Amino acid sequence: MNVTLIGSGNMGSALAKQISRTSHSLVITGRNAARASELARAVGATFKDKAAAEGADIVILATAYGEAIAALRSAGELNGKVIVDITNPLTPDYMGLTLGHTTSAAEEIQKAFPRARVVKAFNTVFAQVLADGPELAGQTVPVYFAGDDAAARETVRSLIQGIGFAPVDAGPLKNARYLEPLAGLNVYFGYGAGLGTAITPAWIGIR
Repeated sequence: MNVTLIGSGNMGSALAKQISRTSHSLVITGRNAARASELARAVGATFKDKAAAEGADIVILATAYGEAIAALRSAGELNGKVIVDITNPLTPDYMGLTLGHTTSAAEEIQKAFPRARVVKAFNTVFAQVLADGPELAGQTVPVYFAGDDAAARETVRSLIQGIGFAPVDAGPLKNARYLEPLAGLNVYFGYGAGLGTAITPAWIGIR
């Protein structure tokens, strides 16, 4: 698949590291062109400053939620594209959410790009866990994904499985309203409770 990754921060770098180990073609872009270009060189990907989504099968959004809409618009034409939203609408202190109950970051992104196919994924996994690989405490790390388009969900399932993580179908896009608070709880455990980032949420018994 042709994958475009928007963002070169901790999550973007972790995803770039894992995707670059597969046979997928990877294009990297970002607001900080120098940083995105350096990441592309480091992992053997292609850097694009403009129209980065051209030819992409999947566009992965690895920015802060507040930057999401602008970042996607800068990537070019997105009609029909699968957009993987990994954002969480966190408050500035990371201890709360700015959206919830009646909508989610993923749903707001879908509203902004109604002809794209948005799938929520990777938002419950810390960058350290994502970068270190799919195994944690003797188990394969689950990646929950949710979306309204069945074909898009299967595409994202294939991407998750291809980098070695365990895909868990979390249903329609509105279930991002559950996945985003789950990520918020994980952030609390990691930082608020001081447990560190080598943790991840998982359901026992799901296969």
